[in-house]
Amino acid sequence: MSYSVGQVAGFAGVTVRTLHHYDDIGLLVPGERSHAGHRRYNDADLDRLQQILFYRELGFPLEEVAALLDDPAADPREHLRRQHALLTARIEKLRKMAEAVEHAMEARTMGINLTPEERFEVFGDKDPEQYAEEAERRWGGTDSYAESQRRAATYTKEDWKRLQAEANEWSERYVALMAAGEPPTGEGAMDLAEEHRQHISGWYYECGYEMHQCLAEMYVADERFKAFYDTMRPGLAEHLRAAILANAARHSS
Repeated sequence: MSYSVGQVAGFAGVTVRTLHHYDDIGLLVPGERSHAGHRRYNDADLDRLQQILFYRELGFPLEEVAALLDDPAADPREHLRRQHALLTARIEKLRKMAEAVEHAMEARTMGINLTPEERFEVFGDKDPEQYAEEAERRWGGTDSYAESQRRAATYTKEDWKRLQAEANEWSERYVALMAAGEPPTGEGAMDLAEEHRQHISGWYYECGYEMHQCLAEMYVADERFKAFYDTMRPGLAEHLRAAILANAARHSS
């Protein structure tokens, strides 16, 4: 049994372009070709693709994925053991980070010294205190919470307006990027993900790449945060998550 590139793209949730790229760089070369020269993938190819996508999900650069999969000393059981260890470590890291990280959207709600009229002028009909109590309950003892609250308490109305304008302008550019069909692993999306990280660091608290990846997971795991981004454009939360992970991998390689 063999499958066309379109079928495999559908199975794996990747684009045909991605599969072509993997073939071009020798990462996943189809085991068969049709009489017309079209790519045909067999079961062994699908197994390898599954391994590739797993390591990519964990942020491994393609070069490292190739080295891992082509290691002659590693058998399928060794890959499973490595994957289990990586997943266990990632789960533990995310658990700890979830306890210590302040989400950027929630950070906006803390220490806002504005009159009711000024709040409406800056935030419109969105309540900037909507998640303040929950944020304090979940992260009140963390350094990130303390830093974001300290900064927010110093901001004037004009500061908040500049912050909102930057966020809105970024959102418009990200929506336009998605409308143009740009993939989350493309340079444009990764650059916007980097801007997103720097916006958090500049206005709220220092947000390193590991922390940014934790935020990315929260953007899709928590329905409120997912809805916040998806109201800009359906699917934006997932797209941004992938862009953040790709950007972190780019800066770690």
